[in-house]
Amino acid sequence: MAQITDTILMIEPTNFCYNPDAAETNKFQKQVAGLTPAEVQARALQEFRQMVQQLQKVGVDVNVILDVENSCTPDSIFPNNWFTSHQSSQLVTYPMAPVNRRAERRQDVIDLLMQKYGYREHIKLEYFENLPDPKFLEGTGSMILDRENRIAYAALSPRTELEPLQEFCDKLNYRPVTFRAYGPTGELIYHTNVMMCLGETFAIVGMDVVDDQDREKLRQQLESTGKEIIELTADQTHHHFAGNMLQLRDKQNETILVMSEAAYRSLTDDQLATLRKHNDHLLYFPIHLIEQCGGGSVRCMIAELFKPEKH
Repeated sequence: MAQITDTILMIEPTNFCYNPDAAETNKFQKQVAGLTPAEVQARALQEFRQMVQQLQKVGVDVNVILDVENSCTPDSIFPNNWFTSHQSSQLVTYPMAPVNRRAERRQDVIDLLMQKYGYREHIKLEYFENLPDPKFLEGTGSMILDRENRIAYAALSPRTELEPLQEFCDKLNYRPVTFRAYGPTGELIYHTNVMMCLGETFAIVGMDVVDDQDREKLRQQLESTGKEIIELTADQTHHHFAGNMLQLRDKQNETILVMSEAAYRSLTDDQLATLRKHNDHLLYFPIHLIEQCGGGSVRCMIAELFKPEKH
């Protein structure tokens, strides 16, 4: 199984804005003062299109899907939370905690991907939303997948819960590795992907935000799979989205680590040198408004497409 891909999906927003429903558990979101809703959407769209252009320019295959017109899904720009794709020819959809995010799951997008790439099975985990005691697992926001070693790393939180995580692992033959990590106000960090990124040969981890009791276990687990660990400070994790990176491949078979400009500028010379050792290119995008208003960054905006293996 490949760890990284050269093919991705991104959702172009039609109504991007601050989402109070999501902000209850996402302390990375902040309201933007002095801009009208139309100005927020216009600026987010500009940041989004600029990022798509740059990715295409370096040879990443970007499938751009337009959000439904005048959508009621302010976070649709973050599709990695509602579906994942797998070389085992499965697409998985997920239970999401903010009620107004559930409309992001689109059957037309699933149908398009199945038709275009040949996925054969759609696993629906969203039934966890309808249980008497609902449980949530928000895709590769909640889980950092080591696809080669079949490990799902997850920082448990109100949006990343054990029962659906175990169900995912059972259905796709993964092993869960869980821990606790803390956000900027001491809350359980809402998504694992704001403090951790896994590449082919390295792991970027905000070790400072991991619970003292879990830190050594996480370190040993990563090292046992041969990953070099690049540690982030709590400040880099909480205030600069430095954990929210993703390694991709381009058409030349070179590796690219993508991140936001805020994340890139927060890194030290030593951290950058180590990352360059593991990546052919580092690519960063100015998405300040999307980060501030949406509480997510570059990795959240990308749903990876792992094409089914030919049998």
